[in-house]
Amino acid sequence: MKYYIVEGKDADISLSERKENEILYVDLKWHSDTPKSPNRFGVRFTFPTADIYSVFSPSMRQGRSLDRNYFPRITDARLASWMPLHQLNSLSGQNRFCITLSDAKIPTSITSGVNEWGATHDVTAFFFTGLTTAITDYTATIRIDVRNIPYYDSIYDAVAWWEKDCGYTPAFVPKDAKTPLNSLWYSYHQKLEVESIIRECKLTRDLGMEVVIVDDGWQTEDGNGGYAYCGDWEPAQSKVGDMKAFVQRMHETGMKVMLWYSVPYLGIYAKNWDRFKDMILDQTGNKETYFSLDPRYKEVRDFLIETYVNAVKEWKLDGLKLDFIDRFVLAGKSLEPDSRRDIESLEDAIDLLMCDVHDALTAINPDILLEFRQTYVGPCIRKYGNMLRVTDCPNDSIKNRTDSINLRLTSGKTAVHSDMLLWHLEDPVENAALQFVSSIFAVPQISMRIEALPEDHIKMLNYYIAFWKEWKEVLIEGKLTALNPEINYTVAASTLNDKSVIVPYCNVMVNLETEVAVILNSTGNDFVNLKGAKGKSYAVKDCMGNLLKSGIIEKEIEAVPVPLSGQIFIQ
Repeated sequence: MKYYIVEGKDADISLSERKENEILYVDLKWHSDTPKSPNRFGVRFTFPTADIYSVFSPSMRQGRSLDRNYFPRITDARLASWMPLHQLNSLSGQNRFCITLSDAKIPTSITSGVNEWGATHDVTAFFFTGLTTAITDYTATIRIDVRNIPYYDSIYDAVAWWEKDCGYTPAFVPKDAKTPLNSLWYSYHQKLEVESIIRECKLTRDLGMEVVIVDDGWQTEDGNGGYAYCGDWEPAQSKVGDMKAFVQRMHETGMKVMLWYSVPYLGIYAKNWDRFKDMILDQTGNKETYFSLDPRYKEVRDFLIETYVNAVKEWKLDGLKLDFIDRFVLAGKSLEPDSRRDIESLEDAIDLLMCDVHDALTAINPDILLEFRQTYVGPCIRKYGNMLRVTDCPNDSIKNRTDSINLRLTSGKTAVHSDMLLWHLEDPVENAALQFVSSIFAVPQISMRIEALPEDHIKMLNYYIAFWKEWKEVLIEGKLTALNPEINYTVAASTLNDKSVIVPYCNVMVNLETEVAVILNSTGNDFVNLKGAKGKSYAVKDCMGNLLKSGIIEKEIEAVPVPLSGQIFIQ
């Protein structure tokens, strides 16, 4: 393997290397005699494309094929979008080249592709792919792992490196961040109804959910979507009325309460528009009815922090859903200097804003719940948030499955949440349950009106929430392994001590390696192929918890009948 600098000829750039525990670290130094915003430069690694089959990156959510170096696979990252991790894997799922960067804050890009002239591979780590503040010196480290180990173990080690050596200490995760919750987005959208929500809170609490998220709509009389009225953050009188009383009523049902905020957006119909209209980021929002505020202004940061602090204090909130921070983007006139700003780097400003938000809110309540969602899910975000959610994918079990596993692999002990589970009321109960099964390794968020559910759907939901809570330690604290990431995973398992929960997603052989196991059928077949369970007791249940069959596994390899979304308990 060789490496060298590409681009960046306008500055002094030097590289040095060191090796620790079979990991190569390439330390880079950038220097300019006069302060300047660095132009893009990269470090390219070239090596044979030997036993390399696919690409893994949390942001690569569709195809994971290798492709050519002139049409490379790309991992773009910055503080509020994804993370600088890019990996090449073998067909058997072994790591072949895992590259991570110590700086997860500045805009970077990692590219990879096959050089067709010699079947070699080019992997390039580009730095400063977006405008940053003027500097004279910069240092960073590129970490290269080529150990022949399972791809997920290489990822886990890279995440631990960020936490321990790069200064990205994750926020404390309170217990309520790891409990099933009711989100009101798909079930209500912007058309909130207080009395209906109170009834739903009672019903969802009875089902085992313990937190409710009041989503977009509480802050506007408008119900047509969009964010033209964002920026005042006052309760809509026709929908919510007295927010403090509304929160108290939800608390009385036994539910903790979180409230949604779009962090950056300011609408042209907000009362605060005149105050902040010259402190916005150009070409953001929809460029006509709302824009993103510019956090490089202290007045903007103070306003946002004060808004959240006052809401938590006055309304007795248990947490906030902080949305859209990836929409802080530099473009157009925002690239021009302004003496009123106290920070020039957008990434530095976002970091300072979110650190101050976290510190101010945890000073009020150390167990405050703070949710962020894809794409803002990387090591920087884990400093501020204790809940990371899969991006919106309504009724899409494949994306919920894939993204929740991606997040679990790259988020350490931060609580990973599924996107809100949604299904059609006419869907068979087994299909409805598949939404739950597909995201079983994440904390489930539900967004269905319980009042409207058919009886069998209620039985299913009641059973699966109880099952998830019973097996929670194994599901979200155990070691997650997932095979074949190149095809959105074929089977995944979470193992803790001598227990495991296993989910096959297609007709594969399930190998049992623990004393106690539960297999959830997500294959589309009415059976699951088991290996290694001979002589063990088993019981089969359907998705509503009804016992269908029990006995002893008689063969080393056996196809056990089980319906879709049903379970096989083995011990």
